[in-house]
Amino acid sequence: MVFSSSIFLFCFLPVLLLVYYLIKESYRNGLLLIASLAFYAWGEPKFVFVIILSILINYGFGLLLHLSKKKGNRASRFIMLMGVAANCGLLFYFKYFDFFLSSFNSISGFEIPLKNIILPIGISFFTFQGLSYVIDLYLNKVEVQKNLLKFALFKAFFPQLIAGPIVRYVDVHDQIDSRLTTVDDFAYGVRRFIMGLGKKVIIANTLGQVADNIFSLSADQNTSAIAWVGAICYTFQIYFDFSGYSDMAIGLARMFGFKFKENFDYPYVSKSVTEFWRRWHISLSSWFRDYLYIPLGGNRRGNVYFNLLIVFFVTGLWHGAAWNFVIWGLWHGLFLIVERILKNKGFDIRSLKIASWFYTTLIVIIGWVLFRASNLTQAINYLKVMFGFSNSTNAAFSVGYYLSPTVITTLVLAVIASIPISKYFKKTIGDFGDHSIFSMIIQNMYAIIILIISMMFLATSTYNPFIYFRF
Repeated sequence: MVFSSSIFLFCFLPVLLLVYYLIKESYRNGLLLIASLAFYAWGEPKFVFVIILSILINYGFGLLLHLSKKKGNRASRFIMLMGVAANCGLLFYFKYFDFFLSSFNSISGFEIPLKNIILPIGISFFTFQGLSYVIDLYLNKVEVQKNLLKFALFKAFFPQLIAGPIVRYVDVHDQIDSRLTTVDDFAYGVRRFIMGLGKKVIIANTLGQVADNIFSLSADQNTSAIAWVGAICYTFQIYFDFSGYSDMAIGLARMFGFKFKENFDYPYVSKSVTEFWRRWHISLSSWFRDYLYIPLGGNRRGNVYFNLLIVFFVTGLWHGAAWNFVIWGLWHGLFLIVERILKNKGFDIRSLKIASWFYTTLIVIIGWVLFRASNLTQAINYLKVMFGFSNSTNAAFSVGYYLSPTVITTLVLAVIASIPISKYFKKTIGDFGDHSIFSMIIQNMYAIIILIISMMFLATSTYNPFIYFRF
């Protein structure tokens, strides 16, 4: 089930909200847990056991850590490491086993048969949730959760279950125990959900179809101009798809009294790759900073460049079990290292302003080609076409075929929505929390218009994928 599906919008969500606010507060966590597991089971019922197993693993290691610390013995570190290993082992089996086996076969010449393991939706996200809980518990950043129902809700809460943002226990444990949803909070949640829905179905879906069509072309059918259109369309598709989902998740959580942290901050205005990663998928980049980069030594111990390379190797691997994802991660890591070296020599790349933005955007777009391609070979062939190193011999269409008035309009809308122009409007008419009558009228009218247009798009199109469901 996806947030932009009819079954979710017109059945699951309204029924759940109605029941949630009719029953006693003491029953609400149980209702949300049942609904969350049902939400997950809708698409992959046989994989519910994976999320349940993850819940039990982390709950169990949490109790063991608590008992160990209470007795004052030295087993806590070992228990924490075993908890980390258990989480990583679960993720490795379902996501990476076949990848490493196929890589081993390629290197060694063996032909060990693959298991063809199906990837459970959202396993990368809920595994990282579990890891952060176990590690934070070991570091005394949180108290153990002894109530299995409450812990299961933290792990399985449906807004963030299958595509993030990565929610840490330290940020929501108080809200699980007690929360209050005001009318303003609920209204904000509705508006935020609608904004995310609009990003997804109006912009991401429209440009996604163009990107899919172009990336499906063979190298001899493609031209440099068409390839650039495909890359740019995908650049906007992945941003509005993923940030739209995050907006919907944050909005849904707010409707039920939870406040999630922001996950995107206009990444396409970045003037360096370093800045891009401060603005893109914030819950993931901050997770790697806190649980991998700093433990490796960060800026203070060891070789900072090696630490960055390891972090972005793992970042690429986290996104997908394929070499093009690994190269994508290393591609970004390489430029972070270059920028840090330049900064240490007294030169800040961002001082170039327009040139630095152009450089960053170019690096990001090339990276998205690596990310979008089916494999590394396709990515290399696509980039050759983009930069004129491979000439088309069998192009069936010109670039104008793909740039219809609808696509051009959507691209213009995507550019506008990618810059923080909304901050200007917030200063002019007030933020979502502003209670002025004028502000509320404008906000609600805007949300209603976006909702109506989104419903029209949903009614007239069957194209409705979520990119990050693969991860």
